[in-house]
Amino acid sequence: MKELDLLLKNIKNKELQPVYFFHGEEPYFMDAAVKCLEEEVLEQQDRAFGQTVVYGKDTSLAEILSLAQQFPMMGPYNLIIVKEAQDLRWAEAESTQFEQYLNQPVLTTILVFAHKYKKLDARKKFTKKLSASKWLHYSEPVKDYQLAQWIEGYLRKQNLKADPKVAPLLAEYLGNDLSRIVNELDKLKMILGEKTLDLKAVETYIGISKDYNVFELQRALGEKNLDRAMQIAFYVGRNTKSNPMVLTVGTLYNFFSGLIIFHTMRGSSREEMASAMGISPFFLKDYERAAAFYPLKTATKIISILRETDMKVKGLGAGSATDEELLKEMVYKILHADRLKIST
Repeated sequence: MKELDLLLKNIKNKELQPVYFFHGEEPYFMDAAVKCLEEEVLEQQDRAFGQTVVYGKDTSLAEILSLAQQFPMMGPYNLIIVKEAQDLRWAEAESTQFEQYLNQPVLTTILVFAHKYKKLDARKKFTKKLSASKWLHYSEPVKDYQLAQWIEGYLRKQNLKADPKVAPLLAEYLGNDLSRIVNELDKLKMILGEKTLDLKAVETYIGISKDYNVFELQRALGEKNLDRAMQIAFYVGRNTKSNPMVLTVGTLYNFFSGLIIFHTMRGSSREEMASAMGISPFFLKDYERAAAFYPLKTATKIISILRETDMKVKGLGAGSATDEELLKEMVYKILHADRLKIST
């Protein structure tokens, strides 16, 4: 998130705003910004008197603004941090009072709001004022297809060398819980030091199997290795708590959707193809290999198989079949899609 990087840089350089209002669905970015403000605005010895943390459900906007009007006892600023600001009640009178404060903020106060999990109402006058003053900071969630790239960027910032397969694996298995991802990566950095983060380390310290996971299943299917694919399907099917079927089907859907794009973009540059598929050029070789086994028509059939399985996983037409049975059936059908009569 470039905006976050710039914001943190400005805070550390003491280029401060009188008001910071963080809002949005992704808590990680605002937690990082709030932590930076807590550490950088005031010196350690000034925080006891100059730094106040309140919570939205335990206070009111009137009380917050009263705190903001006070002048610092020690240090250059009063730092007022409102955590869980989404729990604040925004009565009309208080909203007007807040808008008035925004028109003339106390310059010795740094007033911070962390409004998590949802956006502010854009129609409110104070929202428009915050936006116009560039004091409103939206914490946007990282989209699923961008998650591996985000992890790669975080690894670079931490100077942690990693196998190219690590970021996609973590993205699939840890989901878009950025705080959890960062905690795991920070733990690995402490453990590994200057060593390269590889799949063995992920298996050892995070618990994701390097041999039996959805990416190894994807690889086996891409190589049309029937024995290996069925072996992985058996293991993954027995461990659906660690390998949810929704995740497995979604990952394979993305792979074979990418394979369709690969077929339709033959002749384009590798960079153009990778960009259209939302992957690193490093992984194009996997699609090149799979394309030899699955022509465009077959890849389209497989998308139908995956859609059918997805419906069954969600309870539509599955009967009494278990996730393990559905997975093995799906893998078998994918491997024999060229022979199956499937409506696409």
